Amino acid sequence: MSILVLGSSGQIGSEIVRHLRSLEHPVLEFDIKEHSSEDLRLQDNELLKYRLSKADFVFFLAFDVGGSKYLEIFQKTPEFISNNLRLMENTFNALKVSGKPFLFASTQMSNMSHSPYGVLKAIGEAYTRSLNGIIVKFWNTYGIEADDDKAHVITDFIHAAATLRKIPMRTDGLEERQFLHAEDCSRCLLTLKDNYAFIPRSEELHVTTFKWTRIIDIAHIVSKMFPGTEVVPGMATDLVQNGLKNEPSEAILKYWQPRIEVDEGIRKVASSMGHL
Repeated sequence: MSILVLGSSGQIGSEIVRHLRSLEHPVLEFDIKEHSSEDLRLQDNELLKYRLSKADFVFFLAFDVGGSKYLEIFQKTPEFISNNLRLMENTFNALKVSGKPFLFASTQMSNMSHSPYGVLKAIGEAYTRSLNGIIVKFWNTYGIEADDDKAHVITDFIHAAATLRKIPMRTDGLEERQFLHAEDCSRCLLTLKDNYAFIPRSEELHVTTFKWTRIIDIAHIVSKMFPGTEVVPGMATDLVQNGLKNEPSEAILKYWQPRIEVDEGIRKVASSMGHL
């Protein structure tokens, strides 16, 4: 079975490509980082149509998004909104024509109307339901992020600790998140693909560890890996979710369960980044 990964060079996409190849699955990649012809914003993209024709299943992971720093700066700009609307319209139209089964990567923030990112993902969910695809809601998935501008909190903290021996935080760190390692996420997505025909489309599939961790506690976990590192909390409160806190549905636990604890996952990322 050939699997097309849209957004194959991203934080989650690159990990699932690696995971699929380790299992000897044929993989087709598609990402603007690889070539300008792989731009999902292009209307009637012939290369996309061709790759879809060769695929048996599609992971729709592509999106103009990054960590909290990226979202804080860009998510309210017209460029961010336009990029994602065009990307979704073209891709969902191509998926409709191809008729290929697919999974759409959404976010647990899709019910947060204050966030353009959340609203855009909610639109993607509506498209997906209309085409009978599977929606998964990611909760703070972390791994290696090749684009420094889109880095997430864990990779930011690791880089700061390794190079500065100081972790300057953007907030007071009291906000809580549920962090999932990209390796666990990849296992989950493959399991959902294998159960595609049997998963009720009404189920809320939240991909998470179901464990809350404060951002400041993440900073302290990272600091202990780099002796002498100082943690410097900021003054601001939660800048992205505005203190809102969802509770994940446990429906996904019928198909998959996470394995990697956050301290183990952070060490894996730091090692992959060449800092340990």
